[in-house]
Amino acid sequence: MSSAQSFYGRWAALYDRIALYTPGVARLRERAAAALRLSPGDTVVDMGCGTGANLPYLRDRVGPEGTVVGVDFTGPILDRARRLVERRGWENVHVVRGDATRPPVDGADAVLSTFVVGMFADPAGTVDGWCDIVGPGGRVVLLDAARSDRRYAPPVNAALRAVTVLSTPPTRKIRYDDPPDERLTGRVTATRDALRERSDAVAREEHWLGIIRLTGGRVI
Repeated sequence: MSSAQSFYGRWAALYDRIALYTPGVARLRERAAAALRLSPGDTVVDMGCGTGANLPYLRDRVGPEGTVVGVDFTGPILDRARRLVERRGWENVHVVRGDATRPPVDGADAVLSTFVVGMFADPAGTVDGWCDIVGPGGRVVLLDAARSDRRYAPPVNAALRAVTVLSTPPTRKIRYDDPPDERLTGRVTATRDALRERSDAVAREEHWLGIIRLTGGRVI
């Protein structure tokens, strides 16, 4: 098991609470799901689905005749997502273990990724692969955190740095040659740029004083 899998698996319960109950996060997930412009009967893939926080919003939009697939690489995290699906009795929501950079899916109408791309060594290549999965006319939506460039950015970015360090294994380092928040911002920017090259924009929003960025595109 990789260090990242071990880390996120060990903190699965805390991650679940953060994903569900952070103030304002439910609205962000709803906005991201809405940006996918799903229709009843569509197939949508949640890349890096975690404990399943996005699944209810996606299932509501595709209905019982659609299909929702959640992909994640961490066993204990996925166990919580599976229990959610079982409690809700959703027969058309499937949770599978796999690498979002090489997803075990072939074809979909839409792909959603929330707070995940900062983990990828090649985020631009990964989102390019997602665009191939949905094909022309398919939608890809990204929701992520990155450093703000607004005039009041310093205190906001300091908070982001603290959260990023605490959520990036290993968590005990104080000094970094490649600070996690700067690496995160670089990866988020690269991913957004890659999506824009492959698509027509359907959503471009900033939230939480510019830290949260929502980017959606229809693949061309």
